Amino acid sequence: MMALPVPSGARAGAGPAVVALGGGHGLSASLSALRLLTDKITAVVTVADDGGSSGRLRDELDVLPPGDLRMALSALCDDTDWGRTWRDVLQHRFRSSGDLDQHAVGNLLIVALWELLDDPVAGLDWVGRLLGARGRVLPMAAVPLSIEATVAAPGGGTTVVRGQTSVAGTTAHIEQLRLVPPEPPACPEAVAAVDAADWVVLGPGSWYTSVVPHLLVPELRAALLRTSARIVVTLNLEPEEDGETAGMHAEDYLEVLHAHAPDLPVHAVVADPRAVEDIDLLARRCDHGGARLLLRQVGRSDGSAEHDPLRLAAAYRDVVEGTLGDVARRR
Repeated sequence: MMALPVPSGARAGAGPAVVALGGGHGLSASLSALRLLTDKITAVVTVADDGGSSGRLRDELDVLPPGDLRMALSALCDDTDWGRTWRDVLQHRFRSSGDLDQHAVGNLLIVALWELLDDPVAGLDWVGRLLGARGRVLPMAAVPLSIEATVAAPGGGTTVVRGQTSVAGTTAHIEQLRLVPPEPPACPEAVAAVDAADWVVLGPGSWYTSVVPHLLVPELRAALLRTSARIVVTLNLEPEEDGETAGMHAEDYLEVLHAHAPDLPVHAVVADPRAVEDIDLLARRCDHGGARLLLRQVGRSDGSAEHDPLRLAAAYRDVVEGTLGDVARRR
């Protein structure tokens, strides 16, 4: 196995040490904002995807699904022609009538490095070096995972939905989430990053399939409970019309976190006021949990349900500076 030093962006540079947990487009949004504040970023990514190119590679080669890992690496690419070009290469998808159709180049590259190095973390670090990534990307678990959800059944009772794609697409009320295997081994480097962090960011993203799964990995959950880092929750801009968060209100996202990890300390909540139906209710929920609520316009000005990196970065900066101010006043 080839040894590889940790990319410099994961351990050096200016700013606080931040760990962002999630997957898919939501994690990319938080990383695109955090990279404007610090060079010391670690993305910890869900590994339960069972659809598309990732699902095909997972089934055929028995590897971690690479797609969400690829997206996180792309979000952290160096802001130069070199970094942006290699980001575009990673994100490029083949279109053909054959077996390569819809495979992302980055997925194939990541899996090739895993086979060559026999080490998922080293493979991701090599891709990070290729991109000049402003941080490090790690899987949340050392083995591929599946997601199961107990959901309300039509006419009463409950039923079980299996697989990330199926859970993400369900419109039934999700009552409980589980991982298969139920107590997977965490990625040791991810646990160490949480232990050493100044800040941990949860969300935005697909709440049940990208955010909550981190709380169900025992070693990672234990690290989140014992870390001295401040934990920030970033709420979504709107619920999905047909999917796992259909019908959810802003305060419901916090209730879901509490239901799956009652002891998780949340120190700050970032929400766009346009996405909050009852601000007083959300404020009371935050107060009850000891969290500071920051209402900031963090969506894009075009009204789309996408976070604006500059606005979200400004909100994160306000969280950090506000907390530092609180600490100074207590002293």
